[in-house]
Amino acid sequence: MTATSGAVWGRAEQQDFRSRVRGTLLGGAVGDALGAPVDGLTTEEIRAEYGVEGLVDLTFGYGRRGAVTHHTQLTLFTVDGLIRAQVRRDTGAWHPPTDLHRAYLRWAATQRDWGPDERRKDDGWLAREEWLYARRDPSRALLIGFGDENMGTLEAPKSPGELGPEAVARSAPFGLLVGWEPQLVAQLAVECAAQTHGHPAAYLSAGAYAVIVHALARGESLDGAVQRALALLAARPGHQPVSDALQYALGAVRQGMPTPARVEELAGDGAADGLLAAAVYCALVGEDVRHGLCLAVNQAGPSGAAGALTGGLLGALHGETALPPAWLAELEGRPTILELADDFAMEMTQGPALHGPAGSSPGWLARYPRGAQPPPDGR
Repeated sequence: MTATSGAVWGRAEQQDFRSRVRGTLLGGAVGDALGAPVDGLTTEEIRAEYGVEGLVDLTFGYGRRGAVTHHTQLTLFTVDGLIRAQVRRDTGAWHPPTDLHRAYLRWAATQRDWGPDERRKDDGWLAREEWLYARRDPSRALLIGFGDENMGTLEAPKSPGELGPEAVARSAPFGLLVGWEPQLVAQLAVECAAQTHGHPAAYLSAGAYAVIVHALARGESLDGAVQRALALLAARPGHQPVSDALQYALGAVRQGMPTPARVEELAGDGAADGLLAAAVYCALVGEDVRHGLCLAVNQAGPSGAAGALTGGLLGALHGETALPPAWLAELEGRPTILELADDFAMEMTQGPALHGPAGSSPGWLARYPRGAQPPPDGR
């Protein structure tokens, strides 16, 4: 696995990449915040509460407008883990799934600790952000998967029957590894998803989502990105439910005006493959980001996850400037998300200047400590 050297990035390319990184992370968070208050409500209940058009603006959840859930929290720790994996390459002990697992354990600790004053020096800066310590209804699969130090793997996954969308919803950052080959992006996303969601339909959905984001971040169309994901899925055992769901989403685009009923049909029972299909559909048919996100969340089922997945796609496709400014203004944790997004973009484009053979930045290594633990099996 290799990352793009900063030497190949021109200034315009760096600016475009940063906009797509920001768009992906902010878009996912905005979609999460939009959908969370109606999570699990039926379409009729949503309309009874918000009117015939359903939810069309941010509303109150967890005591404020624009509050995010564990989907966004874990996505940010995915980014943190990816940066630290890149920094750890210099030590020769590089095993990204292990670095991501450590990042997710840092998230799990926020769900147990009272606040960042309890954290260790080597936990880095993200784990000291007070707002991330709010407990936002993490699923049982997440609490079990990250409930101890043992890392789930494809050979021995945590919760082997788990089909939920939580692993997919934290996987957009893998797609932002634009210097990696798509099959390596898929493999890392799949291995990290298996740490909590061991059913093939769940972890392959995470891999497919990461590949779609990867293609979008590299400037491809959404339709082309989905086709790329389908081609990679075809070689994976157990891919059929995910491939069928994506094919169904592409076909649904040609079946007339989008409706909540069609989104619900795609989403099915709220499993990972259905939510992925619904997000792809909403991103394809949405007139703009706002419309696509409203389509995603105004349906029975996991509206927060659907919004997060759709927002990640639209943000990667269009960049941060396409996102609704009024929603961004109220988004919980926006300064942290922007700071982390810009750190990720800087690491991916200029990493050698931050911690390479020619020298390193002590401040950067304090933000993203290398740590001393060896990866499993000496890798």
